[in-house]
Amino acid sequence: MARGFLGKSAVAHTATVLASRRIIVPTQFLNTGRRYFSLLLALLVWWLWYCYTAPDTLVIVRQNVEVALTMVFGSFIAGATSEGGGAVAFPVFTKLLQVSPMDAKIFSLAIQSVGMTAATLSILALRVKIAWPVVLWASSGGVPGIVFGAVVLTPLLPAELLRMAFTAMVTGLALTLVLVTWYGREYTEQHSYGRKAIVVLLLSGFFGGMMSGLVGNGIDIICFSVMVFLFGIAEKVATPTSVVLMALNALIGFALHVFVIGGFTPQIQNYWLAAIPVVVIGAPAGAYFCTRLNNKIIAMILIFLIAVELISSLWIIPMTTALATLSLLMLLFFSRVIICYPGLR
Repeated sequence: MARGFLGKSAVAHTATVLASRRIIVPTQFLNTGRRYFSLLLALLVWWLWYCYTAPDTLVIVRQNVEVALTMVFGSFIAGATSEGGGAVAFPVFTKLLQVSPMDAKIFSLAIQSVGMTAATLSILALRVKIAWPVVLWASSGGVPGIVFGAVVLTPLLPAELLRMAFTAMVTGLALTLVLVTWYGREYTEQHSYGRKAIVVLLLSGFFGGMMSGLVGNGIDIICFSVMVFLFGIAEKVATPTSVVLMALNALIGFALHVFVIGGFTPQIQNYWLAAIPVVVIGAPAGAYFCTRLNNKIIAMILIFLIAVELISSLWIIPMTTALATLSLLMLLFFSRVIICYPGLR
């Protein structure tokens, strides 16, 4: 009897162990897959990129090496902060490489459609927390916004004003970040989205999409400001949410220029092809890096980058009285966004 009892216990124990293994092993496999997802995605993109560019692969990279080097830094910043890759590409292209704002904008949308999408897929694979209601409602406003900015406003505005509009937008973000970082604030990882919040997200998405249609970047920065300053959402949630928003906006803007408006010239295509193998590594790496930072460090990185952008704009762009006045007005507008709706917190 004892032997029979022990035998049944052993069998039961063995069955329990096997069952637990059947549960644990797939979970470990999935966790391992998530860990190496970005690398596998990069290898796939590299293979497709090589198949498309061969036999001129080395020629394209060699002729546009400065673009690839720019996006080494730009793609990492895109994944790690609320500033998309266009926040680096647009000022470098228009100020240092002497590329027209229109071409710089189209390149920014094109390369972010790859880099920010790669970062988004990595964020999803890593199960990073995202404010999905913000993505839904801000994107709903962003689609008509980018169409309005690209189709209606871009032909009407001079190049210098577009450059300063971008600088004013990011400088307004920096000023509000300085205030919040200096004085401190309460934050949360969740927010209830009532009717007022939805209206604000729709308007913010529209305006951010309009800026993306003008300079290739904007919905991520503006909606990041709304999430952090109006809704009190932590930067560690707001940053990956802004990455997802910019990825969607960039895909729509890029498709708009390729299939409807035009402007994706062979030269911009070569810029794009030279930068693709860089951004599919840099943006996911930045997204992973962001998960390891606290809110204050993320804010300080953004403030430093924006300070460089402001100084370079004042140094390089010829400033007239009219341009200075318009830039100041835009700066005041972007800075005021945090107190427009104080009851939303």
